Amino acid sequence: MTTSLDGYVEDPTGGIGFSEPDEEVHRFANRQTRDTAAFLFGRGLHDVMEEYWTAPERADGDGAEAEFAREYTATPRIVFSDSLASVGPGCRLVRRADAVDEVVRLKARTGGELAVGGARLAASLLDLVDEFRVTVMPAVTGGGTPYLPLGTALALRLVEQRTFGSGAVHLRYARVR
Repeated sequence: MTTSLDGYVEDPTGGIGFSEPDEEVHRFANRQTRDTAAFLFGRGLHDVMEEYWTAPERADGDGAEAEFAREYTATPRIVFSDSLASVGPGCRLVRRADAVDEVVRLKARTGGELAVGGARLAASLLDLVDEFRVTVMPAVTGGGTPYLPLGTALALRLVEQRTFGSGAVHLRYARVR
């Protein structure tokens, strides 16, 4: 996920404009997507991602965005929602009440990375998260939706860091159990 320097994934109005990546950050995200076995999305993030990245014109061209669109649509997407009746091609719908059981099953059977997207879904699965990968953008939102639920206490170990020319920083932490 991408956050502001002050730790928010959305600004106070629900906007994510501060998190728009430049070409270098986007290419890094593309490599991460190639290594992802499945995306696990809450309803809100699914709606935003699916509408934008599956539009046919997105995958046209040679740029980082077109590359991401192709990687995104090639990656299975599991949507956790109680309000959706169905999801589009490449997606599978799971009820929120079944989220923990489904993720435990996926972790046991999936040979690659499972990427959780959506602050509320991630909060509900927090005990199952082994690594936290966050790209911190050089912006302060002053509030909004926090990356981690308030009051969260976790012991973490830094296993990777990368600084981009734009000032964005990618941090990868492993959970210390």
